[in-house]
Amino acid sequence: MGRGTVLLLIVGAIVAYYVYTPLPDDVEEPWKVLWIYTHMKTLKDLTLFAEFLGMNHFMSSAKIFMSFHEVPPTSDENVSVMETTFDNVPVRVYVPKRKSETLRRGVFYIHGGGWCLGSAALLPYDLLSRNTAERLDAIIISTDYRLAPEYHFPNQFEDVYHAVKWFLRQDVLERYGVDAERIGVAGDSAGGNLAAAVVQQLQDDPDVKIKLKIQALIYPALQTLDVNSPSYKEDTNFLVLSKSLMIRFWSEYFTTDRSLEKAMLSNQHVPLESSHLFKFVNWSSLLPERFTKGYVYNNPTFGGSELSKKYPGFLDVKAAPLLADDSKLRGLPMTYILTCQYDVLRDDGVMYVTRLRNAGVRVTHNHIEDGFHGTLSFRELKIGSRTENQYISWLSDNL
Repeated sequence: MGRGTVLLLIVGAIVAYYVYTPLPDDVEEPWKVLWIYTHMKTLKDLTLFAEFLGMNHFMSSAKIFMSFHEVPPTSDENVSVMETTFDNVPVRVYVPKRKSETLRRGVFYIHGGGWCLGSAALLPYDLLSRNTAERLDAIIISTDYRLAPEYHFPNQFEDVYHAVKWFLRQDVLERYGVDAERIGVAGDSAGGNLAAAVVQQLQDDPDVKIKLKIQALIYPALQTLDVNSPSYKEDTNFLVLSKSLMIRFWSEYFTTDRSLEKAMLSNQHVPLESSHLFKFVNWSSLLPERFTKGYVYNNPTFGGSELSKKYPGFLDVKAAPLLADDSKLRGLPMTYILTCQYDVLRDDGVMYVTRLRNAGVRVTHNHIEDGFHGTLSFRELKIGSRTENQYISWLSDNL
């Protein structure tokens, strides 16, 4: 066997080791999923390597890669697309072209990306907004917001809050022909976090006279206190969103100081004086048995108060909506929550389902048994198309 053959075998073995990831048996179209994972893993490793060399911040490099997947606001035969600003926040507006004899429903959508990445211009979000507008004969507002690492909490929250509040003005609704009694807010991942937080805070705003009819939260990130729930333990390195990457997103939301990330990785970032908050995220009482089987809840290990004093945002209900007390939850609108079995954020969504139902809120929980984080964005997969159809169908029936 020649040197070339041996070298080829070695390279092949290294590539196979890098590419191969064991998938759960029930994941549909495993080779397509593996290809998507390999593509994303390669981009992630390249950006981490660039950061290691001091060339660029990890999130800044990731933004450059993602920008190649953005599309212009192009109208088609069914939907008109335009860009404008709502209270100085950039948004895209999707308006069905067919004439409507009545006022239309309105959906305000917030993209994901860990408060660091993404935009309304990304192809998956553009297609989702077009499909939702056409199928529902609805006005879709897809918003942008300032991103980390250049901007930290509460900038992301405030941008979305102000844009939603602007949309809910009577003159704005009249301009776009939206029925004030049929408006919802939706978002995925970090966008689901922002949607949940904004909807909670709107309840107490005396300037907002129009009430939302629904909220739709798609695999939302909802709490920073306990990153050792069963789903965080089960899916430490699975596919799109690993535990370490999620914690990096969380920490970047509040600061570029990596000491917060380090403390969160050891789950020792919450100070003793905030111990009362753990009752809102105690997965041993909030998760159904099927999600806790084989796991033992351990009382939290508290850290010092330095981080919470420097970065109080990670204990703020506007950043972690699961920390809202029950009185805050009781007035929330009808809710759709989508969770995926293979997702570190699964337990956040399931715990919110339990807490909302306990508070008397009508909740539809759609749990995707073979789903993983980001499923809605992968329309090339059968599960992605099904998930989108389920989400839009729920909106059609309830908005």
